[in-house]
Amino acid sequence: MSQIDLNIPGALSLESVAALIASKDDSAHRQLRVTEKGIAFLSDEVGNTNIDGLAFRLETWSAHNGYVGKDASQDSKMMERIYNCLKNNWPHPSDNYIDQY
Repeated sequence: MSQIDLNIPGALSLESVAALIASKDDSAHRQLRVTEKGIAFLSDEVGNTNIDGLAFRLETWSAHNGYVGKDASQDSKMMERIYNCLKNNWPHPSDNYIDQY
């Protein structure tokens, strides 16, 4: 799964978050971003690069630290934290940059 449409009832789940995190590997810096239209996706653009049209974004996950990829997707505590962050910040984000979740 390369994205989650947060507007579709039931689309956001622990399973869909895990599938999103597993959809890329840990070889590059990644950032989970949510567009103003409610599409959550993993971005290869990180930091404050190309942020027009975003509702919010999470901190940048550095490459080779286990934040993204199949192994990361099996960390149930991390998937729950990401799930809760998305659930609690869509459609009204607490900030446009979220680094504690």
